[in-house]
Parts: sequence; C-alpha cells; structure tokens
Amino acid sequence: MRPNSDRPASDVVVLPPIDIYEDENGLVLIADLPGVSGETADVQMEESRLSIFGRLTGGLPDDAVVVHQEFALVDFLRSFILSDNIDHERIDASLEKGVLTIRLPRTERPAARRIAVRTKGEES
Repeated sequence: MRPNSDRPASDVVVLPPIDIYEDENGLVLIADLPGVSGETADVQMEESRLSIFGRLTGGLPDDAVVVHQEFALVDFLRSFILSDNIDHERIDASLEKGVLTIRLPRTERPAARRIAVRTKGEES
C-alpha cells in the first residue's frame, strides 16, 4: 500500500493521531500527517477496511552534513474497520498542511416497509 517514492520504506512506522467526529452527513476523520505530501499520501478502501498511509518527505539536502537531528524520516500507517452504514463509494479525502481529512458519508437507509405474512393453506 505504499505510494511511489524516491526513498525506501522507513524503518520507523508511526500511528498518526486521529480525531473522529460525527456531523449530519456521517463521520469525519482527521489525521495529523506532518510533512506528508499529496504524492506520498495514500488512502485505500478494501472490503470494510479503510487504510491510511503517509510517507514523510523532505528532510535534509543531499549534500548536508548532519550536526544534530531530531526529526526522523517515518512512515505513517493506520487502518480502521468501517461499519456497514458507511457509503464506501462516496468516501472523500483531502490533505492540507499535513492534515488529512476523510469524510465518511452514511448510506441511505431504506424506508420501513410492511411485509405480508402468509400462512399455509391460505390463498395469496
């Protein structure tokens, strides 16, 4: 599930912090992915599993001599099992300034209907 990137997969995988709230349309998931770009972010839906991947890009220039470094290159990975009341076809994702927002709209619920009950021996 990793997007194309110039660097190999990181040795460090981090669970990004996630906030989830409900609005009138469904659920909204917000993930902090600092340093992740649109080219290195990936959101996939397979069966009922929503997976989020982000690769931290940037870092130091190739010719830099590291004196001190606290900011490690990491991969972000998180997945969730979604309930059946989420419309998987209408899920929408956007990334702005390292914040990934995923909108998870509810499915339309069918209206209640009466079901005829037949008994043996009665004509329908």
